[in-house]
Amino acid sequence: MCLIALSVGQHPDYPLILAANRDEFHARPTKEAHWWPDKPDVVGGRDLQAGGTWLAVHRNGRFATVTNYRDAMASKPGHRSRGHLVTGFLDGTLSPEDYLATIEEDRYAGFNLIVGTRDEVAYLSNREDGTRKLQTGTYGLSNALLDGPWHKVESSKEKLQELLERNTANESSLMRLMNDRTKGPVSEVKTDQLKFDKAHAITAPFIVMPDYGTRCTTVVMVDTGGNWRFTERRFDPAGHTTGESKFSFSASVTRNATP
Repeated sequence: MCLIALSVGQHPDYPLILAANRDEFHARPTKEAHWWPDKPDVVGGRDLQAGGTWLAVHRNGRFATVTNYRDAMASKPGHRSRGHLVTGFLDGTLSPEDYLATIEEDRYAGFNLIVGTRDEVAYLSNREDGTRKLQTGTYGLSNALLDGPWHKVESSKEKLQELLERNTANESSLMRLMNDRTKGPVSEVKTDQLKFDKAHAITAPFIVMPDYGTRCTTVVMVDTGGNWRFTERRFDPAGHTTGESKFSFSASVTRNATP
């Protein structure tokens, strides 16, 4: 499970605000957020098992983030890592919608993908037809479709909207928003694949379990001048903070280019 709360074009100073929790098995090898040696203009965490990432930003002002889609369809041996969907956008020059149109959806297990720039954001899932250009608004994403009716998604969207209305959206308040450990209603628990305790635990925005849970929270903000801020806070299996990394840069390119 993962969780993303996203604001597009609502804040007068920050046209793009993103807060995300990465939920994963604690044993899965991961590199904390850093500038990548093999792609020196990309910043983000890295999955050392598959080599991809769940969320990253390019110095030219492009970002991408991906979540799994939770369903009963098993990944096939020929499926590519979903992390390639992120780097594919960061490495290219296509607009968000044009990039999404090039993706061969059946080459991947179920995914939700958000890609964009300061001024344009788009979404694609291979569990629904077509792409969506995200208009001005607040969005929530977990492991169902965008704005799916899960308690953690709806609650996070509402809290983000409140921060925007009070003009108190910043790294600290967004980190607190994503640190909500309140479990969802029992009616939302699905026990087809997990025992009740674990199935109930993953309904919380911030998941705490010994073997699986929220590994990090990331906040990304870009202002009207194209100045990006990227903050990652990491956690152990007990949900305690183990480290934090901050990066900031001014995008060298703020508009999409078409080859």
